[in-house]
Amino acid sequence: MRSMIRIVAAVLFTGALASPAFAGGPPPEHEMKFGIQTWTLRNLTFDQVIQFAVKHKIRYLQMIATHMDPMAPLEETRRKKEILDKNGLHVYTFGVSGTTMDKEQNRKLFEFAKFLGIRLIIVEPRDMREWDNLEELAKEYDIKLAIHNHGLQSTYGNPETVKKILKERDSRIGVSLDVGHLTGAGFDTAAVFKDYQGRVYDIHLKDKKTEKVEGKTVINDVAIGTGDANLKGLFRELKAAKWDGILALETDQDLKDPTDYVLGAMKFVRDNQP
Repeated sequence: MRSMIRIVAAVLFTGALASPAFAGGPPPEHEMKFGIQTWTLRNLTFDQVIQFAVKHKIRYLQMIATHMDPMAPLEETRRKKEILDKNGLHVYTFGVSGTTMDKEQNRKLFEFAKFLGIRLIIVEPRDMREWDNLEELAKEYDIKLAIHNHGLQSTYGNPETVKKILKERDSRIGVSLDVGHLTGAGFDTAAVFKDYQGRVYDIHLKDKKTEKVEGKTVINDVAIGTGDANLKGLFRELKAAKWDGILALETDQDLKDPTDYVLGAMKFVRDNQP
């Protein structure tokens, strides 16, 4: 995922739990909720995202700024919220949101979240000094912040950096764990999740595969379940922790039609749920 300002959309797929995979017997003890970020749907317009969600019986959404911008005029946000409400859809978080040293500029993110009834904002501040005013706003609005990670070259690519922030900050500040980027950086995502000790508030579910191409290391984004990510181990840890968040499906592949990717990913999750 690029480090551009974006609202992330995650989707709770309610229809999946009523699929034949669960018919005829009691539901699993811990049912994982899975969704999608509209970074995966970035080639679609807002209206097309709505159509995609309705078609696939998707209810809860995260959106990138292409689809809903927290800095947009209130009237635009109100108009889109009315469309979401009309279709029974709800934005439960957004990000990765751009942040600054300007507290009042950051306040706009919290006002946007408050208007939509959002309790979580995904962030990735480039300047560590921003955490002072972000923590103040998180306390003021009682809205959580989740730190997103990209690769090792990024500010929060190493979990040890993130853990240091968690230790020093309010419990409203937690983690948006990107499985793909952790995997590409060489970490076991199940172990990292457990090591965060209950501070993971959001998960971006993707898969990466590292290969050698002409002597160079190449990290490719691949279909969920076909890469190097320890997904089954992660699912076991989620069950053990009784984690009640949403697995936000995401891909860095530039897909014109994401249908096969999304349905395949959800099938993998259902088939491998412990």
